[in-house]
Amino acid sequence: MEKDIPVIYGLEFQARALSAQIAELDTVRFFVGTQSLKLNNNQVHLVELNEETGNLKTQIFQHPIGEIWSIQASPTDPDKFITCYNTLTNEGICQMKGAIWKLFISQEMNDIIPLEKLADIDTTSYGNDLKNIAYHPIDNKKAVSVVDNNFVLWDLSYKPQVVTVGTLVGKGQPRFTSGKWNPHNTCNQFVTLNENNVQGWDFRDPKEPAWSIISAHSQIIRDLDFNTNRQYYLATCGDDGYMKFWDIRNLSEPVMSKIEHSHWVWSIRINHFHDQLVLTSSSDSRVILSSIASISSEPFGHTIPLEENVSISETCTKERLEDGIIGKYEEHEDSVYAVEWSSADPWTFASLSYDGRLVLNKVPRKYKYQILL
Repeated sequence: MEKDIPVIYGLEFQARALSAQIAELDTVRFFVGTQSLKLNNNQVHLVELNEETGNLKTQIFQHPIGEIWSIQASPTDPDKFITCYNTLTNEGICQMKGAIWKLFISQEMNDIIPLEKLADIDTTSYGNDLKNIAYHPIDNKKAVSVVDNNFVLWDLSYKPQVVTVGTLVGKGQPRFTSGKWNPHNTCNQFVTLNENNVQGWDFRDPKEPAWSIISAHSQIIRDLDFNTNRQYYLATCGDDGYMKFWDIRNLSEPVMSKIEHSHWVWSIRINHFHDQLVLTSSSDSRVILSSIASISSEPFGHTIPLEENVSISETCTKERLEDGIIGKYEEHEDSVYAVEWSSADPWTFASLSYDGRLVLNKVPRKYKYQILL
C-alpha cells in the first residue's frame, strides 16, 4: 500500500458482516459475509492483502443457506468461523440460525468453493431474534449466543452443548441488541447491550447483572469494545452519534464522550496494540480514526530504539499524539456497518458498507511515527 492509498474490493451482493481472521498473525486477512435476498446466492469472501504490492487476493466460499448478519473468526484456528444467518424454514418463515464452518483454500482462485458445516448452534429454544454468537477470546471451544432476552454459554468441544443461560428480566419484554466477552479477569464476564443500557454478567452467577450502566446513551447503543490493555475500560457507540468511554469501577459518568459523526454510529473498535487509536463507522458513510491518547495505556507514546542517524534531540522535538480526529475516510457511498483492525498488522484496518464495498486503509504514517517515537 504505497503512500497509504486505500485498497477497495467490491462484492457482488450487499454485506454487513466483517471479521478479521483473528488466528492469522502473519498475513492481513478479513472475512466478509454477504446479504443477498436470494438465500442460496450468499457467500463468504476471504480477502488477503499483500502489504508489499497493495494487491488483494480473494477466495470465495458458498454460504447457500441464508443471508449473513454476523461473522466471527475463531480465536485459535484460522480456518474456522461462526455465522449468524437468516433463512427460510420449511413453513416459509424467516428464522435466524447459527453455525460453525470450516474452509479449505483452493489453488484455483476463480473457483467458488463449498464450506464445510461443522455444527449447528441451535438457539431456537431461547428465542427467534438471534443477534450474534461470540467466540471466547482465547478458547474456540466456548461461545456465547445472544438471542431475545437470553445469553447462552455453549461448549463447542464436540456437539454444541448449553453450559449456562442468563436472562434479562424487566417490563415490556426487553431484548438484547448485542453482546461481547470481557477479555479481562480470566474471561468470566460477558457484557450485553439492551436498548441504551450496558450490563456486565458473571458466568459464575448469571442470575443478576454484576454491574449496569443505565441510559449510557440517549438512544440505542449499537456496539461496544474493550480496551485489551486497560483492564476496566470499554467503549460504546450508538444512534445518538456519540462514542463514549467508560471505567466500570465508576459508572456514574463516562470517562470521555465525543461526537464526531452526523448519524448513527454502528461500530467501534479499539486498537489491541496501540489503544490510543479508535475506529468508528457510521450511517453517514464515513469511517473516523480518533486518538484517545489521554486515557490510553500509552499516554506519552511508545518507546522504541532510535533509528540510525537520528539524534535524541531530533526525537524529543516530535509532538506527542493529542486527543482528536486523526483520519477521516470517505471512500464509502452507503452506511458503513462494520470496521475491524487487522490481527496481523496493527496499522491496517478494514471497513464494510452495505453496498458491498470493502475498503482497506492504514493509519497515517505521521501518527504512526508519533506513537512509536
